Amino acid sequence: MQPPIVTGFYLAILLLLHIALALQVSRHRRGNRVLFGDGDNIRLRSAIRAHANFAEYVPITALMVAILEVAGMPATRVHWLMGVLLLSRLIHPIGMYVGPRSWQFQVCRVGGITLTLLVMVSAAIAGLVRFWPG
Repeated sequence: MQPPIVTGFYLAILLLLHIALALQVSRHRRGNRVLFGDGDNIRLRSAIRAHANFAEYVPITALMVAILEVAGMPATRVHWLMGVLLLSRLIHPIGMYVGPRSWQFQVCRVGGITLTLLVMVSAAIAGLVRFWPG
């Protein structure tokens, strides 16, 4: 069985992004002297949600792509799925810090989650096709 080399590469980069988002939450907590919750601070709330949103979407998506890679999905398709996931998770947090009617919000937050969901649906369909019993 071939290990998921391509997925592992992208996961290493995504892990660095996850760490950066966690450090951003810590920085805002220290700066606002908030131990729990968001202290009713909009910047801290945005940092918490950007970090949590990453943690909610990336693991299950990356796991599915890794399973598909191990099952023989061509490396180019794995690169596409993981590359788009990485792009979406890079731009999404930017949109978390801007006003909801701004251009950056539309491109980054809405675009980021749209791309993430596109990768999730693509991976799910590929998984159903590949692993359908029978």
